[in-house]
Amino acid sequence: MAEKFDRESLVLSIEDDKENLQELTTQLIQIPTENPPGENYYDICRFLEKRLQRSNFSTKIIRAKGEVGDSEKYPRWNFIARHEGKSSGECIHFNSHIDVVEAGNGWNQDPFGGKVLNGRIYGRGACDMKGGLASSIIAAENFVRMHPEYSGAIEISGTADEESGGFSGVAYLAKNGYFCPKRVNHVIIPEPLNKNRICLGHRGVWWAEILTKGKIGHGSMPFLGDSAIKHMAAVLKEIEETLVPNLLERKSSMPVVPEAAKSPSINIHSIHSGEARGVFENVGMPTPCVPDQCVITIDRRFLIEENLNDVKSEIYTLLEKVKERRDNFEYEIKELFSVHPSMTEKTSKIVDVVSQSIIETMGMSPEFVISPGTYDQKHIDRIGQLKNCIAYGPGILDMAHQPDEWVGIEDMVASSKVMLLTIAKLLV
Repeated sequence: MAEKFDRESLVLSIEDDKENLQELTTQLIQIPTENPPGENYYDICRFLEKRLQRSNFSTKIIRAKGEVGDSEKYPRWNFIARHEGKSSGECIHFNSHIDVVEAGNGWNQDPFGGKVLNGRIYGRGACDMKGGLASSIIAAENFVRMHPEYSGAIEISGTADEESGGFSGVAYLAKNGYFCPKRVNHVIIPEPLNKNRICLGHRGVWWAEILTKGKIGHGSMPFLGDSAIKHMAAVLKEIEETLVPNLLERKSSMPVVPEAAKSPSINIHSIHSGEARGVFENVGMPTPCVPDQCVITIDRRFLIEENLNDVKSEIYTLLEKVKERRDNFEYEIKELFSVHPSMTEKTSKIVDVVSQSIIETMGMSPEFVISPGTYDQKHIDRIGQLKNCIAYGPGILDMAHQPDEWVGIEDMVASSKVMLLTIAKLLV
């Protein structure tokens, strides 16, 4: 059946709007939305509101009052814009997170300057994911301008705290019905997975704290104490020598990238013991004590083939094994949070339409991948019960969270073309 729109004109409109896309990305980067602590969320929401109201989108700025991370000093604000067509039809939603990780050190460029250099835009969040947000806005603006008589609706959201779990962002909105299948049919999250990749979902994650106990004593007579660090060393040894090799033997059927991430993994995120480290010139030298507690935070990533209860049981079994071999070994586990793996079927409509759009604009077939880490698809899937969700956007994932983070202008143009053509295929 012939398409009811001029594909060439749509694609050319993005080329003609390249400077606008570049300027918008720079403007978004120049609003420093570092998380933690959650800076300038309201400012970027107001910026987006003013921008999209010019294209006749109705808008809302919504605070996740009382949710995880929300405070009077750092309120968690979210933004949603909606444009209604002339008749009923499907709704496509583009969801981007507005927060970025801290800039950190090692930059050669101003992390919040949005500098354009050699076809790239530099800045914290350029790749992850303000370039993707800008690409979706340009696509939506061009579509409603060129096809005002379309059927259905387009939504664009900018949400809080994805970098810290998304509980005051997409999770909050999903709990309040904004990602309900009766309201939204398809979701594209413009995460930086490369312009020719469609990300179907992500692995699962379980975070927990493990505490080992000891007995305090004088550092000059450690034999009168019992070092919690030594007990933890035995735990770490068991993880490295037994659990890690076991995990490496498992392989997922999911198309996880990179290849090494097709196996589950465990990362020791942090370790703390003894007294808090101080600045010696201000608080003096630490006292000579045997540490009576040691805590590690573990980050366990698991596959769709693994069961969360089994993942947890594996750690408890490991600790009991250590306990059998060590005198006076005591431990506690505090579970922090968990996320189940999520994967949209390749046969879903949104996957098919975005695949066609990539082929028609780039002349290549897309690669289907699974993200090694989680993103906000987890909340859309589990809380919203909306399954037609993928991640697709410009940028190279390896650049996320790096010094001198950048996004390629041509990659944004290419991705925006795909997004625009996808909207047209669904709504015209």
